[in-house]
Amino acid sequence: MQKTLLLAAMGMFAVYTTAHADNLAMPQTAEEAVPSATTSIPAAAPTSINLPRKGAGMAQVAKEFGEPQVKHPAVGGGQPRQPPITRWDYAGFSVFFENTHVVDAVRPDQPAEIHRKEELKAAP
Repeated sequence: MQKTLLLAAMGMFAVYTTAHADNLAMPQTAEEAVPSATTSIPAAAPTSINLPRKGAGMAQVAKEFGEPQVKHPAVGGGQPRQPPITRWDYAGFSVFFENTHVVDAVRPDQPAEIHRKEELKAAP
C-alpha cells in the first residue's frame, strides 16, 4: 500500500514539474555569452544609439562615451544584498551601475517591448 502511494505521488510530482517547467536558453559558446563592446538598440526613429554593454566598468564607459552630463550619487549599499546603484545620464540614454559595473543602459524615450501582452489583466 505504501509503495503504491509513493509511486502515485512520484508520478504526480513528475507530471506537475514537467508541466510547469520554464525553458532557459544558455549560451553554448564564449562568443555567445560575451556581447560585443556595445550593443546596438534599434530606435523608433531612423537612427540608433550604441549603449554600453552589461558588465563594462565605469572607466571603460567614460573612455568610450565621455563624461556623463549628470552623475547621480549612489543609492543603497547599506547591506550586502543591497549594493550601491549609481546612474549616469548622457544625452539620449542613462547607464546604471551596480558598484562599478554596468547592469543596464536605457533610452528613456524607448521603453522595453512588452512581451505576451495578451496575458496581462486589468487591475481591479
